[in-house]
Amino acid sequence: MTTEKFTFTGHAGHALAARLDVPEGPHLATALFAHCFTCSKDIIAARRIAARLAALGIAVLRFDFTGLGHSEGEFENTHFSSNVDDILLAAQALSDRDMPPSLLIGHSLGGAAILKAASRLPGTKGVVTIGAPADPAHVIETFREALPRIRAEGSAEVRLGGRPFRVSDAFLEDVKSSDLETILGKLKPALLVLHAPRDEVVSIDNAARIFMAAKHPKSFVTLDDADHLITRAEDAEYVAEVIAAWAAKYIELTPPAPPPGAPEGIVRASEADPRGFLQDIQSGPNHHMYADEPLAYGGTNKGLSPYGFLSAGLAACTSMTIRMYARRKGWPLDHVRVDVSHDKVHAQDAETGTRDRVDQFQREICLEGALDADQRARLLEIADRCPVHRTLEGSSKVVTRLVD
Repeated sequence: MTTEKFTFTGHAGHALAARLDVPEGPHLATALFAHCFTCSKDIIAARRIAARLAALGIAVLRFDFTGLGHSEGEFENTHFSSNVDDILLAAQALSDRDMPPSLLIGHSLGGAAILKAASRLPGTKGVVTIGAPADPAHVIETFREALPRIRAEGSAEVRLGGRPFRVSDAFLEDVKSSDLETILGKLKPALLVLHAPRDEVVSIDNAARIFMAAKHPKSFVTLDDADHLITRAEDAEYVAEVIAAWAAKYIELTPPAPPPGAPEGIVRASEADPRGFLQDIQSGPNHHMYADEPLAYGGTNKGLSPYGFLSAGLAACTSMTIRMYARRKGWPLDHVRVDVSHDKVHAQDAETGTRDRVDQFQREICLEGALDADQRARLLEIADRCPVHRTLEGSSKVVTRLVD
């Protein structure tokens, strides 16, 4: 994933700060992410969700609303409707780059704003809310004790998340006048509602109201014990994976076909989280996998270990080679199964750097079908001609260079 910083002009003419996270592989779609109330584009949830979606081929624009984060302007002069206007201008900035968003994602109050903006973005195919309130006025509960001062003075300073913000009476009137349920009844894009049952900021009944007000196609996925801000890495990863899987049903995510005669290409491993071992493995334009370490060695066990991939390559190549030969001969081979075990543990070898013994792979081949003894013996010989087998038995050289 590469991240580009840029700015665009917000509703009041101020420069709004944005980050565009772009996939390193094929760009399959573009998403626009709206952050939670008084948060920023750089909160943990936004960063992690954007990174995971980018790894799956979806570019993500996240930006700071007017008066927040690195964006210009005064928060006091903003309101719910101005946030919607900023979202529309962010979508226009993407369209100007020939990357119009087909997926809108909003977190908390950003989710409510995304729902309202979706009705004015006809190119939207999918809308996702994460811990969103069914009524934007719900946000008033976070500073209810300051309401008398805001009403009396026109604005007042409140503390949200340990930081001071000045909220105006115009903001209160604007959120109270927003009617999301009517908008939801007319929503045309597919809707995905994500909410945690134990959310202590926006209760789960808000998700039920959003879901019931919308027409199909709509989906609801519970986030179990996640918190409102989706602060845990595993929760953010789950959210991103659910969004990507769901979006594939409503948004065209088919990568472009490689040109005729193109080689298989480069296999790229990119860290998903530098604090662990999870890797995004991208092979050409069509294939995405995970590599990881077991829980016992500090990983999350979400994918094969590097040695596991090595064994998988041998097993798959053996099966393919046997099938190709039997097919060419017209032999009655109904099914092939290959089990491979490797007498090493990657996490242990990574620590010790051991290189003083020859690797040994145990390979068991099961051939099903009405094959005679000679045919079975011949197919066992053919297994040893598998290209990966020959590569492992031969000597290999790895040439490494450092690149920018």
